Amino acid sequence: MSMYPVESIRNFSIIAHVDHGKSTLADRLLEITGTISKTDRNKQVLDKLQVERERGITVKAQSASLFYSHEGINYLLNLIDTPGHVDFSYEVSRSLSACQGVILVVDANEGIQAQTVANFYLAFEAQLSIIPVINKIDLKNADPERVEKQIEKLFDIPTDECIRISAKQGTNVEKVLQKVIEKIPPPQCNTADPLKALVFDSTFDHYRGVIANIALFGGEITKGQKIVSAHTKKRYEVNEVGILTPNEQPTHKLYAGQVGYLIAGMKEVTEAQIGDTLFLYKQPVEPLPGFKSAKPMVFAGMYPIDQTEYNNLKSALERLTLNDSSVTVHRDSSLALGAGWRLGFLGLLHMEVFNQRLEQEYNMSVILTAPTVPYKAVLSSAKLIKEYGKDQITIINPAQFPDKLSVSEYLEPTVLGTIVTPQEYIGKIITLCQDRRAVQKDMLYIDENRVMLKYLFPLNEIVVDFYDALKSLSSGYASFDYEDAGYQSADLIKMDILVNGNPVEELATIIHKDKAYAAGKLLCERLKETIPRQLFEIAIQAAIGKKIIARETMVETLQEE
Repeated sequence: MSMYPVESIRNFSIIAHVDHGKSTLADRLLEITGTISKTDRNKQVLDKLQVERERGITVKAQSASLFYSHEGINYLLNLIDTPGHVDFSYEVSRSLSACQGVILVVDANEGIQAQTVANFYLAFEAQLSIIPVINKIDLKNADPERVEKQIEKLFDIPTDECIRISAKQGTNVEKVLQKVIEKIPPPQCNTADPLKALVFDSTFDHYRGVIANIALFGGEITKGQKIVSAHTKKRYEVNEVGILTPNEQPTHKLYAGQVGYLIAGMKEVTEAQIGDTLFLYKQPVEPLPGFKSAKPMVFAGMYPIDQTEYNNLKSALERLTLNDSSVTVHRDSSLALGAGWRLGFLGLLHMEVFNQRLEQEYNMSVILTAPTVPYKAVLSSAKLIKEYGKDQITIINPAQFPDKLSVSEYLEPTVLGTIVTPQEYIGKIITLCQDRRAVQKDMLYIDENRVMLKYLFPLNEIVVDFYDALKSLSSGYASFDYEDAGYQSADLIKMDILVNGNPVEELATIIHKDKAYAAGKLLCERLKETIPRQLFEIAIQAAIGKKIIARETMVETLQEE
């Protein structure tokens, strides 16, 4: 690896909206540089998880090293393929920390969509050089000129900088590699400095323990060296270092500016913290800034179907959260379902994918409760403030919702949503947003038939089915992206469900006062359909405090003669 000095290294990632062809472009780049052989089977080579193959989406950012010679010089290019869904934007921001530049892919057919805008700003804030690429020019409806104008208007990138390619057929892809070498700067670091390595991802292998993906910001690392983690202060001996040409390939040494993997006998899942800095024993360095931890947006309870499976589920959760560090885990227990956990996810798709990975990779079937969002309450009673030690508490579980008498105000989380849509659907979309208690912040025409709307949404209104409703209203053309926007005060109440006069803890929900009646009625009707018929009459009621707001009665089944 010493053939590649820092000047001839380029670290970059590919970012785009969902389905604009990131993984296909990555496949072509791997083929051109001879990293994988050219066959028809190269579809999403970097999407290794079963759930990614089934859904055709990228969930984990994957890295690969490519070797390419340009004008007689050999270059080492480290490529990171990133996910496109809003739920996984944490993966994107993490990948960008190991890069100096990005390829921004835009579909020539669809044009700029919400996630394109969000990912562009992530790269722009990180001050990376950006190479715009217009993909899918082989489709008959492609309109690259229109897309170039959109890019110029929204991102201020001149149209002559855009490269038009077709990743599927390989048209013009060579040009992208040449642009990467010309435009993206080499990493700013030196092999003579002491070792400084950033852990930006990690996976668990049953036989070799934890495998950490590292980016070297200084020095060199070789087998047999003693290293220390800045986070845990533990000492390790390096067993193996190497590069990923998607698959692991051991090398003798890794040098500053390179990206690779490291195995150092870390046995415990918690030892390889993502964002950690590694350095040589007795040569401490200033730790790298790391990442801000991901903020969970959706919480759900997870319980084993059978309580005897509790310990197996615990170890499966530990391993999976190592690989997906954006999930938060809290112990929790309930009367009906026994001991379990309260998990925090970045979004609904994230929750589904996590559940699917538990089933496929660890054979664990679990019960998931309905997703909720984290509310806050500002306490007014001195007794409660003393009990909690603070005057603001966060409510994750509806069972812990404090009474109205002891609270001065309730707060709910809000998000700033961006919707990009063709203009003929504007009316329907504005009505949908108003139904969801949203406040319009901005409206901008990107070109003559595309509009970008900005709304402030309460998070609990969009978390369950907003995206589906938006897609069906706009025949699938509108795209949606959101970012955290803090808390605002709201008129919240706790709605209990009573079966035969007894409250059922698992069905309690926190809801806005205006929506309580409709939601209570719907829930009672659905429960009436799902509960099996009994030999006696059952009353299903929705209640706020002592007041009953909806009721359904299940008539008893007549016994057969």
